[in-house]
Amino acid sequence: MNIEEILKDIVDAEEIELEKVSIEGDIVLEIDKLLSTFSQPQSNPVIATPTKSAEIKEDVYKFSPPIQEYNGNVAEITLGSTKADGGTRRKVVKIGGQTTLYRFEGGYKNPPVISFDVFDMEMTSFPKTLREQWGDIWDDPASWAKKAVKLGTELVTLHLVSTDPRVKDTSPKEAARTVEDVLQAVKVPLVVGGSGNPEKDPLLFEKVAEAAEGEMLLLASANLDLDFKKIVDVAKKYKHNVLAFTSMNITDQQSLNRLLLEEGLPKNQLVQDPTTGALGYGIDYTYSIIERLKQNALKGEKVLQNPIFCGVTNAWAAREAWMNEPKWGAREHRGLLWEIFTALTVINAGADGMMMLHPNSVKIVKEIIEAATEDLEGPEIDYQDWVGSI
Repeated sequence: MNIEEILKDIVDAEEIELEKVSIEGDIVLEIDKLLSTFSQPQSNPVIATPTKSAEIKEDVYKFSPPIQEYNGNVAEITLGSTKADGGTRRKVVKIGGQTTLYRFEGGYKNPPVISFDVFDMEMTSFPKTLREQWGDIWDDPASWAKKAVKLGTELVTLHLVSTDPRVKDTSPKEAARTVEDVLQAVKVPLVVGGSGNPEKDPLLFEKVAEAAEGEMLLLASANLDLDFKKIVDVAKKYKHNVLAFTSMNITDQQSLNRLLLEEGLPKNQLVQDPTTGALGYGIDYTYSIIERLKQNALKGEKVLQNPIFCGVTNAWAAREAWMNEPKWGAREHRGLLWEIFTALTVINAGADGMMMLHPNSVKIVKEIIEAATEDLEGPEIDYQDWVGSI
C-alpha cells in the first residue's frame, strides 16, 4: 500500500492508531521559525550588546535618575560686601543654599568656590614647588594677594600665623593693619585666619573685625577650646561671618554650631569646617563626615544646615606631596596631584569652599567645577561605536 492509498483511507477518520510502525527519514528544523516562538517580551528582557549596524531605540537606553525629596536646606552665606551694603568689595561670593543632596536633583544654587591661601610671613617650610611660586613675594601679603587675584581666585584667605606667641607674637593691632593693606590691594572677599592660639585669637579677631567693619569677612575660626562668645560678639557688631572649626567629630560640630547660634550668631553668618585630612592621611574620615553633615542637614537637622569650607592646603603636609623619592615620580607633579585629588574628593562629598595653594592645582580644579556645573560643550562622541567596541 502506498502513501496515497493510506491517505484516502484515513482522510475521514476522527482518530488514527498505528501499531508496529517505524518511520525512517531526516528531521529538518527551521531555526528562524523556532526562535520566533521565543520572541515575545519577557518580564526581565535581556538587551543584546548593540553593534555599529544595530538600530538603537532611544526608549531602550533612556535613564531617569532617582529624584529624592528633602525636608531641610542649607543656608546661603554671603562672603564680602559691596559699597551698596557698607563694604568695599567689587562683588560678593555666595556659598551654600542647597535643597538637595545631589546636583542632578536640581537643588544646587551655588557652585563650589576656591580661595587662594596667603600668609603674613615667610613660609620657609614650604616644599620647593610652592617656594618657587610664592617665594619672591611672601614677605608682602598684599602683593601675594594681588598675584592670587591675577591668577583668577574668587577669594583670598589671609592666615595671620605670625601672631602666634611661639612664632613672632605679632600684636593684634599690627595684624589688623595687615588685613587693611590686603583689603586695599584686592577687591575680592577675604577669609581671615588666626594662628590657632586659643588665648590670642579672640583678641586678634576683635581688632581685625573692627578694622574691617562691614566687609563681611569670614573669621577663621571659632572652636570649642577658645572664647567663641567674644568672636560671635565682634562678628555681630562689625558684620562678619564665622567659621566653626572642629576636628573630625560630627558631635563636636553639632555642639559648636548650637553654641554659636545660641550666642546670637545669625544662621546666615555661620560656615562649618570639619577638618580636612589629605589624600592618604584621613581623607576617608573627612569624606564621611562631610557627607553625613550634608545628609543630616537636608533631613532637617537645623543645627547643621550651613555650608562647609575645607582646608585642602593640608594636602601639602603629606610626605608624598613633597618628599624627594624618585620611585614615586617627579615631586613637582606629585604635590599638585595630591592637592587636586584632595580637592575633588571633598567636592564630591559636598564641600562648598576650599582653601588651596598652587596656581596649577587651582586652575585644574576650577575647570572641573565649571565642567560639572555649567553647560560646557565637549567633544562629539559616537556612543554607539563605543558600546559596540566592548
